[in-house]
Amino acid sequence: MDKIVSALITGLAQGAMIALVSLGYTMVYGILKLINFAHSEVFMMGAFIGLFSILAFGGQSSPLVAGVAGTLCAMAFAGLLGTLVERVAYAPLRARGRGKANTRITPLVTALGMSVLLQNLAQLLFTARYRGYPQLLPIEHTRKVIFVTAVVVMVGLELLVHRTWMGKAMRALSVNVEAARLMGVRTSRVISITFITGSVLAALGAVLYCLDQSQVYPTMGVVIGTRAFVAAVIGGIGNIPGAMLGGLLIGVIGEMTKLTPYSGLQDVLIFTALIVVLLVKPTGLLGKQAIEKV
Repeated sequence: MDKIVSALITGLAQGAMIALVSLGYTMVYGILKLINFAHSEVFMMGAFIGLFSILAFGGQSSPLVAGVAGTLCAMAFAGLLGTLVERVAYAPLRARGRGKANTRITPLVTALGMSVLLQNLAQLLFTARYRGYPQLLPIEHTRKVIFVTAVVVMVGLELLVHRTWMGKAMRALSVNVEAARLMGVRTSRVISITFITGSVLAALGAVLYCLDQSQVYPTMGVVIGTRAFVAAVIGGIGNIPGAMLGGLLIGVIGEMTKLTPYSGLQDVLIFTALIVVLLVKPTGLLGKQAIEKV
């Protein structure tokens, strides 16, 4: 019984971290109907910058200051990187492809290209060596911080989306970008803020994830990014509470699997859960059916 409780707590902490990353996927998709595959590489870059910043601020001598300062540096860098990705890879396509049939396929291919580009850039800059984060807090305290942070972030995002002018603009874009532009919404600014918000949360999740258990390396975004994307789809991509719910489910499934003789099949069970959910409810657990005009 103790093992099950321990696995449940660990799974919730892991799921909360995955949820932080999946929020970026779900926000961008909710507004642009674009799956931003480069988001996982923003996560990876945030993990690297977090490591270097924590070491620069003296992770061993003053762990609290180094942890907070390192996390803020990683979030700031990821926000800038997310803006750069949006401006370089997606904004030109959005402007030129308006009203054309391939407006969804082309950005999708560009997202894959940007993901590979950032992954190779990381290998060039940081090499393929695995690097470990210094332990700033005992592991049980770290997991409490992860869970509380994820809940606070989700509540903050819900308030941002439903109680602020910016949130109202984001919801307007999710319904119809052209109509929102005609109503005076500065769509480019809203889209940039959406990318910045998602990237900042990815960096926050990256630092917390590495402080918990993982080393940082250039291809780490592939594994975690895939799980975060699956979490967003299970919860209902485009739905913020759905991303949180999907992340928690994946975290718990992963940790519970480790208690069985089939611990190596963690990702198999996660994708099985995805298939089952989509067969029963194609829009995800909290997703809503929408009518699309063609």
